[in-house]
Amino acid sequence: MDVFFNFIKSVLFGIVEGITEWLPISSTGHIILLDEFVKLDCSPAFFDVFEVVIQLGAILAVVILFFGKLNPFSKVKAAEEKKSTWQLWIKILIATVPAAVAGLVLDDLMDKYLYNAWVVAIALIAYGVAYIFIERRYNSRNEQFKINSVEEITYKDAVRIGCFQMLALVPGTSRSGSTILGAMLVKTKREVAAEFSFFMAIPVMLGASALKLFKFLMDGNQMSGQEIGILLVASVVAFVVSMLTIKMLMAFVKKHSFEFFGIYRIVLGFIVLAYFAIKLLV
Repeated sequence: MDVFFNFIKSVLFGIVEGITEWLPISSTGHIILLDEFVKLDCSPAFFDVFEVVIQLGAILAVVILFFGKLNPFSKVKAAEEKKSTWQLWIKILIATVPAAVAGLVLDDLMDKYLYNAWVVAIALIAYGVAYIFIERRYNSRNEQFKINSVEEITYKDAVRIGCFQMLALVPGTSRSGSTILGAMLVKTKREVAAEFSFFMAIPVMLGASALKLFKFLMDGNQMSGQEIGILLVASVVAFVVSMLTIKMLMAFVKKHSFEFFGIYRIVLGFIVLAYFAIKLLV
């Protein structure tokens, strides 16, 4: 029975990952919060790997949904289109460099000092305010976005957006949220900002997952058969839910701003602060 409930819990984690990875509301933050209420029966070392590696299922959704745009070997693409696709990949890789370097240097420190509900709550609120401020700034000034496709993002823009992705090292910030925020600040259209953020996730998540697995194995840890099963189930669920979430988000941002997500972040952040404050007092 315990094994059955463990797999049910892994499904919940997969659902939360699949939804929150792509919305600008912080997947890591929500996973940390879910762990407060739904504890997997596993070792701390395994859970540290689990919460990162289940993102691989989410990545696969991006690869499948945008395969045509991301495939530089497509036979239906003309030579110029293939060149443009290769240039897009170079921009994606350039944009991931700042976060990759910072992650390698700060990963252990972040895990030790910042992976807690208090940091998550503060980050949720802070970036929620930032989203509302930026959206209202654009609306009040009636500013127009200058970048209307991922192909129009320059190498300089890619570096700027990549620097914002470093903020996502703080749990509760949101990788997609920070990159979308950065893209909007360089006047990228909302759906284009979201799309480029999805693409940036591919090398970032692959690298983060590889790093976590490497450290896990180098520390002499091993996964049990049940733990491997839990990881696979959560990853598959994250993949399926991600497919739906990405489609819904792309449809949403074509007609709406990100202000709703800013409000959601602020409300959730204060709920989390209140919950843990009461927990300390009781």
